[in-house]
Amino acid sequence: QVQLVESGGGLVQAGDSLSVSCAASGRFFSSYAMGWFRQCPGKEREFVAAINRSGGSTYYADSVKGRFTISRDSAKNTVYLQMNSLKPEDTAVYYCAVDISGRGSYYFRDYYYWGQGTQVTVSS
Repeated sequence: QVQLVESGGGLVQAGDSLSVSCAASGRFFSSYAMGWFRQCPGKEREFVAAINRSGGSTYYADSVKGRFTISRDSAKNTVYLQMNSLKPEDTAVYYCAVDISGRGSYYFRDYYYWGQGTQVTVSS
């Protein structure tokens, strides 16, 4: 069983930066790939970014590429999402999730554990 707790969401203005974090319980964090997804009301949850178990490979949705950076600190069992040049369309609840394969994936179906989410709101 893995528990994930996101933090760091908030209200910012367009063009600002924000970092969200996800702390994971358990002693197998370094074996897992981690991902970030987001969801707006009435829309499906969409992939944002992923990082493999070693941190050597990262994956991004086209909509955030060049603006967002995913990273991990295995000593702290934490994954981060640094978001720069935020846009109003980035407004969503952001969720972190565990991919137990360790490879990293764009696909919702590959993620087994999910956090409760943190709200990010970008005003224009």
